[in-house]
Amino acid sequence: MLWPPDPGSCTADLRRLERTRFWPEATEEAFWHWNALAHGPLRHLVDPMFGPDCGFPECGCHGAGFREHLETVLHLLPRKSARELRALVRALDERILVRAKVIPADSLDAPWWLGRF
Repeated sequence: MLWPPDPGSCTADLRRLERTRFWPEATEEAFWHWNALAHGPLRHLVDPMFGPDCGFPECGCHGAGFREHLETVLHLLPRKSARELRALVRALDERILVRAKVIPADSLDAPWWLGRF
């Protein structure tokens, strides 16, 4: 797996951020789920009945919730650490979009995952 992004500064920045804003290993969990969606069965991408969520959008355990967490973290991390994590997340984004041709995305920089999972 691609985790952790960098055993040094990026991981330290993530741990600091999680202590103050989230919970321990929240980002690793979100990344793991996003990675599983990118590499798992294709039906998880195109059929909401087979997706990785519990069925309650408020819970945040749906694909878009995991990706949204990653996006939030990318905006809160220091620039260097965000760049390292963004490279990993972008690779997963690209894989998801290539595999699920039914998901329209004008740009990887737009929040294309919202309303798709």
